[in-house]
Order: sequence, then C-alpha cells, then structure tokens
Amino acid sequence: MRTRRTTGSYEVGRAKRAEILDAATRLFAASGYHKVPLSQIAADVGLSESGLMHHFRSKKHLLLGVAERRLEQTALWWSSQGQDSAEDPLEVFRNMVESTRELVREPGLIELFVLISAEAADASTPAHQLYAAWYERAVGETAQLLAAGVERGYLRRDTNVDGCAREIIAVSDGLQLQWAISAGELDLVEGIRDYARRLARSLLASEHAAEAERL
Repeated sequence: MRTRRTTGSYEVGRAKRAEILDAATRLFAASGYHKVPLSQIAADVGLSESGLMHHFRSKKHLLLGVAERRLEQTALWWSSQGQDSAEDPLEVFRNMVESTRELVREPGLIELFVLISAEAADASTPAHQLYAAWYERAVGETAQLLAAGVERGYLRRDTNVDGCAREIIAVSDGLQLQWAISAGELDLVEGIRDYARRLARSLLASEHAAEAERL
C-alpha cells in the first residue's frame, strides 16, 4: 500500500510539473520571460506561488525546464523529417526554412533561447550542461542528414558534413540573436532562406545545382 501511494504521489507530481511547464511555455511565448511573473503562472495552474516553487525552486529553474522541453521538441521535429525524408535534393535546406517557421510562431521562446544562451557560457551552470548536450546532439543529427545527402548523390562528395552542420546551427542561432536585438524587425525566415539558398548552391552536386533556386 505504501508503494502504491508513493507511486501515485510521484505520478501526480509529474503531471503537475508538466502542467506548469505547459503554462509557462504558453505565457513566455506570448509575453516574454521578463513580463510574466511566477504568480501568473501559479494562478494559471491553480497553485499559490509557494506551491509552484515546490516543483521549481525559482523562476530561473522554470525557465530552464521550459528551454529543455523546447530543445527536445526541436530535436524531435528534425528527427521526424529525417524519418520521412523525400527523395529531394533540397530536403535538408527546406527543413532549415521550415524549422525557422516553427520558431517564429512562438517569438517569446526565441527570446528565451537567447536569454539562456548567455548563461550557458558559464561552465558551472545547469544551462551550460543543457546547451552542451543540445549542441552535441544538434550537430550530430544535422551532420547525419547532410551525410545522407552525400550518400544519395545530392551533395558534393567532398562536403565537410561536420563543419557544415556547425555552420548551419551557428547561422541559425546568430540570426535568432539579431532577431531578438531588432525586437522582431529582422525577417528571420527570409534570412534563413537566403542562407539556405547560398549554402545549397555551394553544396549541391553539379547535376542538382540549379535546383537551389527553387528554395
């Protein structure tokens, strides 16, 4: 009986934590991290502020939880594109643009990503561990998609897939920072589309090079 109660309590706690993350993600995405007080998130899930802090010790810990979930969702999105890949030389470049469209649907979460990036530079923080794991995974999975393009004959045989993967992620993250600094004035989707088109021109095998203009 004790084990059953303990398990039930654990499941209830997990469910409430997920509910809090749902609310925080929605509110941060709509209004931005700094404009949403903990009390608003707590009220949204039927808790007092102290009750919310039973699940997340501080607003920064909640921010980190939202970021971790967001990064996982992004990774799953990219994985799903790889699993159902079309026989299309432009696939990986189109996915760069489509993933950016997904990002701009929730602009508050772009600000969140940029905000935590600054803290992640400090190796002693949990944000550093989260982002280090994220970048290792993102670079590896992007390199695999590029390697698949090489194997199919879509991309040049001499493509440096690891180097290109790091460049793609660096450009995406850099443009997100510029988007945040411009208060959303920068057209992030078009910025990535322009970069993807130029990258495609340089990487596509000669027989597919003209297709870059279809991006």
